[in-house]
Amino acid sequence: MKSRTFSRPPRDAVFAIKGVGGTAGSVPTLCVEKSDTGPLILYFHGGGYVFGSAHTHRALVAWVSHYTGLSAAIVSYRRAPESPFPTALLDAVIAYKFVRHSPRGIILGGDSAGGGIALALLGEITRLGLPQPLGTFVMSPLTDLSFSGDSFQANADVDAVLPVERAPELAQLYLDGADPKHPRASPLFADFAGAGPVWMTVSDQEILLDDTRRMADKLKSQGVDVTCKIENNLPHVWPLFKGYLPEAETTLRELAAWIRALSPRSGDS
Repeated sequence: MKSRTFSRPPRDAVFAIKGVGGTAGSVPTLCVEKSDTGPLILYFHGGGYVFGSAHTHRALVAWVSHYTGLSAAIVSYRRAPESPFPTALLDAVIAYKFVRHSPRGIILGGDSAGGGIALALLGEITRLGLPQPLGTFVMSPLTDLSFSGDSFQANADVDAVLPVERAPELAQLYLDGADPKHPRASPLFADFAGAGPVWMTVSDQEILLDDTRRMADKLKSQGVDVTCKIENNLPHVWPLFKGYLPEAETTLRELAAWIRALSPRSGDS
């Protein structure tokens, strides 16, 4: 079955498939190209580490690109069960190392499991002493594969997108026996001292609500500048539904304003 996007990309979106990498290998990306000379958005799509693709999320990322005027690259990391943990994160590190010297900097982004990858990558960047991204944004991120947050059960009957009974199965496919609390699998347990600013959003009806709330508290406790927005009565990763939910556009515009505030561009002092 051919995958499809949740909404339509803006009419001015220009896409190109490119490979990023070096001696450690190459990772394909779907790029949304802009003429602006500002930072590059490096994005990781959701899908429980098993589903999803750059194509299913291209409209979402194209709208972020549209509202910010920045180019973006959606990383086609390898997925489970054929490529279990830590393959997705290794692909993320390869992609980041390839683009990290972009003259105007890098902004990391992701949603759901891709948000978990973006945050795990931020932890690895910090651990390895790599140049920090300008910022990281995540939507409804999966940050704890041990599913220990209270909202995992408290919101089981109101989450309209994620079935709570399937989550352990997906985690098992991805982890392949690894510790669910390993910091490279569950960034809630990683260290972030010295990391750049982070923007997060989640709905109060998601089973992953506490994945965001506890992640925000963890980051703040380590001195990270965190913007955390908890919205009411919205589905998991609602910005995917731009054109269907008015709140999707509102959130994307708020995110774009945050990105523009930290984005150096050519001609900036």
